[in-house]
Amino acid sequence: MSEENSKPIIFAPQTYQYQKGTLNEKDVTADPIDQFTAWFKEAQDDPTEKIPEAVSLSTASLPSGRVSCRIVLFKELDKRGFMVFSNFDTSKKKQDLDTNKYAAITFFWRNLQRQVRIEGIVEDVGYEVSSHYYQTRPRGSKIGAHASMQSSVLKNGREELQDKINSYGDKFKDTPDNEIPCPEKWGGIRIVPLEIEFWQGRQSRLHDRITYRRDTIDGDWKTYRLAP
Repeated sequence: MSEENSKPIIFAPQTYQYQKGTLNEKDVTADPIDQFTAWFKEAQDDPTEKIPEAVSLSTASLPSGRVSCRIVLFKELDKRGFMVFSNFDTSKKKQDLDTNKYAAITFFWRNLQRQVRIEGIVEDVGYEVSSHYYQTRPRGSKIGAHASMQSSVLKNGREELQDKINSYGDKFKDTPDNEIPCPEKWGGIRIVPLEIEFWQGRQSRLHDRITYRRDTIDGDWKTYRLAP
């Protein structure tokens, strides 16, 4: 490798400055779920935020502590927590959660210059809730959920996956879309938060950070301002 190619890539700090808003203690609600709901609606209403529901989900395996992260789509919110849906049979996230029920998700809305971090405990939402959401999916996604052994090695490449898709396509060819059953391996999890941090970008990287914390999932929230 040449000396020129071995040089690290450096991005000048002036290339992107945060200067669209502020966040003060008097501006936030007492309940962080209400605060998130307000910010999420603003992200949904902003035409430049193309996928406001995109969220990074981080899990960690014990005892190694090795962390894995992926982008998923946030699908539902209730007073208990944040829900996403995926394969929970062979996926790495399932393997991580079998050893460690703690997880974190992060939203970043670039145009609004905002970030929300959530840390909490993961619980299964149950087959009934999973099946209800599953029935809102397109037919191809339903068949794909049956066919894919997520994160497992495809020894024969893409063709191996396509063969399984074709097989399940044939199996359900006479089944109406709304009667294709949700596979047991597929479903939803809820991240029940122990901490929710709201981050508003500010000039000179002196960002506003207000976080809500509680010791248990049924505890009372306390609010703190954090140093940037």
